[in-house]
Amino acid sequence: MLLALAEPPDRFAFRLRWSRFRRRHQAAAKRCHTARRARRSAGDGGGPPVQTLPGGVRELTEERWRRVCPLLPPQRPPTGRPNTDHRTVLAGMLWVMGTGAAWRDLPDRFGPWQTVHSRYRRWRQAGLWQRVLDALDQEDPALSA
Repeated sequence: MLLALAEPPDRFAFRLRWSRFRRRHQAAAKRCHTARRARRSAGDGGGPPVQTLPGGVRELTEERWRRVCPLLPPQRPPTGRPNTDHRTVLAGMLWVMGTGAAWRDLPDRFGPWQTVHSRYRRWRQAGLWQRVLDALDQEDPALSA
C-alpha cells in the first residue's frame, strides 16, 4: 500500500479497491478451507484408526481365513474385471493395522495399496470390518491345544 500512496488518485483508488477485495476473498477462502478440513477429519477421510488387533493377530492363518471367508462379499463381480483376491487384501489390511504404517508403505506382496485401502474403507463403512475383527478375535483352536 505504501507504493500506492505515490501514484495518481485514480490508480490509488483502484489499488485500494483491489486490496480490500483480495483481503475479503482470502478471509472467505480461509474459512472454507478450515471448514473443509474439519469435515474431512470428522468423516472417514483419514488413515486407519489406531486399533489393537485381537490377540495380536498379524498373520492370516488357514484357520483364521476359514472363519473370516464366509463373512466377505463374493470374490468375483458379475461383470467386469475380477477383484484382487480377498485373502491377499485382508492380509494387507492386517499388516497395516499391525504395524501402524501408512497405506502407501504397504509391501507389494499385498497388491496395490489403493486397492487395499479402498476395500478397507468400504468394508469399514458397511460394518463388515468389525465383523471380520470379531471373527478373528475368536480363540484359535490350534493355539489353545
